Amino acid sequence: MAKSDSSAFAAREGALGFLSGVMEDREQMSDLMRGIGPLSGLGPADKARAQRLALSVLRNVSRADAVIAQYVEKLPPVPALNVLRLAVVELLVEGEAAHGVVDSSVTLMRRNRQSRKMSGLANAVLRKVSTEGAEFWKTLPTPTLPKWLRRRIVHIFNEEIVQSIEAAHLEGAPLDLTPKDPAHAPAIAQALDGEVLPTGSVRLKQPGQVSELKGFKAGDWWVQDAGAALAVKLLAPQPGEDILDFCAAPGGKTMQLAAAGANVTALDVSKKRMATVEENLVRTGLTAELIIADGLEWEASQFYDAILLDAPCSATGTIRRHPDLPFAKTGKDLDELFALQEAMIDRALIALKPGGRLVYCTCSLLTEEGERQAKTAIARHGLSEIPPDPQSLGIDPAWLHPNGGIRLRPDYFAQCGGMDGFFMISLRKPG
Repeated sequence: MAKSDSSAFAAREGALGFLSGVMEDREQMSDLMRGIGPLSGLGPADKARAQRLALSVLRNVSRADAVIAQYVEKLPPVPALNVLRLAVVELLVEGEAAHGVVDSSVTLMRRNRQSRKMSGLANAVLRKVSTEGAEFWKTLPTPTLPKWLRRRIVHIFNEEIVQSIEAAHLEGAPLDLTPKDPAHAPAIAQALDGEVLPTGSVRLKQPGQVSELKGFKAGDWWVQDAGAALAVKLLAPQPGEDILDFCAAPGGKTMQLAAAGANVTALDVSKKRMATVEENLVRTGLTAELIIADGLEWEASQFYDAILLDAPCSATGTIRRHPDLPFAKTGKDLDELFALQEAMIDRALIALKPGGRLVYCTCSLLTEEGERQAKTAIARHGLSEIPPDPQSLGIDPAWLHPNGGIRLRPDYFAQCGGMDGFFMISLRKPG
């Protein structure tokens, strides 16, 4: 096997490992990437390709299954089905040559005890897909959200908006960067063939390997979705302020706060994820006090001028970047999340100075995690909203929620790649 063929096969095998972890074991891609698992022994380029292929399949599972169903009496067991799904997406979405895809799929079938007897089926089906599948693919509808989630957000928005959100999920997500110095955004965009969004983020459509991009090693920027970056802009940190980043990992907001000249305390319960925060701070030359602790048990040694709480949530606003979530999650833990968010708001306010600012945000499409949490927190604690200024934030005034806060959706900025779904609100503690 030639080196290029060997590399392609290794990436396919890694992608199949991801699909098995997500579809069979209900693990999230982020957890699989932190372990050795599917990426064991792969070089950086093959790792990136394996991840990209797996994400492409996860965005297109229902459509791939519809294609496969044209050539079989019934869909095969999941281990074999995942091999076929990967091959169909490589052929019809990625545009890979049929010979390499078919041969690799047959080999992958033979390597798995549960799919070994189906290698002949794979060969026959995929040769037909390679010659006949493209036209049928064009007729297939946009994949829909899982029922447990779709029912909820249709009720929150409407059918038309949900279809727009699903279309944004299928398109995936470009790479957004947050400049260390906002004034350098145009130069960074020019150097990396990107564009500066109205919010100030730099968006790249063809990023390549992140660690090799100009400015990465110098710490001129970090990867952060444009929606996530707005939370710090809403908080409006000032030089010299004492600010707590509550639930700080992986650190994008911590770096924003530090770059603005604030004295930052970054708190998170995960030792592994905080190691990433420390690495990013070193790379960017920024500083923050890092504390590894459970936010519900941690006792602050001071009061803070402002607190940013990006609370644990369903992450339903990030499916365009994380298409594994609908398969890895079932919605059964939502009530626990709602209670945790409420408790974290209460805990954060204890550490906030009278008259101080709290920005609460979640990367969720569910009002129970956003608008409703804000409403009940205001009632419990006598908080008042600090009205956002759409012009300074670079957002459409229509994104302001009529009852307070900002509601972002994946279909916003659709003409240039969308954004993560978020709710965020800036609240003031009574003086």
